[in-house]
Amino acid sequence: MADLEKGPTGRRRGRGARERILSASQQLFRDQGVNRTGMDQLCAVAQVSKRTAYQHFTSKDELVAEYLRRFDPDVMPGVFDRTDLTPRERLLAAFEMPESTPLCPYIGAAVELHDPQHPASQYAREYKTAIAARLTETARQAGASNPEQLGEQLALLIDGASVRTRVLDSASFPTAAAIAAVLIDNAIPAASPRQPSDGDGTGSAPVPVGAL
Repeated sequence: MADLEKGPTGRRRGRGARERILSASQQLFRDQGVNRTGMDQLCAVAQVSKRTAYQHFTSKDELVAEYLRRFDPDVMPGVFDRTDLTPRERLLAAFEMPESTPLCPYIGAAVELHDPQHPASQYAREYKTAIAARLTETARQAGASNPEQLGEQLALLIDGASVRTRVLDSASFPTAAAIAAVLIDNAIPAASPRQPSDGDGTGSAPVPVGAL
């Protein structure tokens, strides 16, 4: 028989409390921020007791770090793992964000926490480093003369567009994409709209899966 627990209203619930807590954290932390989300509210949304929550996560700090780890563990696979786009097209696809895209959760958490040693801040740095690394590798595949420089430039553009979109409440990614196209074409010798690729090059640019 499956283990059962009692939720905050006394109703018995099945196993899966950890996933409900993480699901609630994804909703609340992204919608209203880390600091404004208390454990009481999070437990109510997850329908678990605080005792149960702390059995799965020893602290809110640990939960915030796990929330970020779960957000985009494969680092934008909807862009960088596409084989039907050329490397140049994949670089541009990183800027295909819907207008409703909220602030990058990694930026948001790092800004709110004000502690570079916080486990979530450390993971945010790791994630941003991983994004730049994937951009750099894709730039290398595209034939960029200085892929490390181009990767860092594009990573900075993505983060800047994310913050500007949130602050101004207006779409900044189209402008960032136009700047990115210039940077990419300047960095790739004899760049053309269609470069040799590992796929057939068909299809439109995807909307990235996960966060920035």
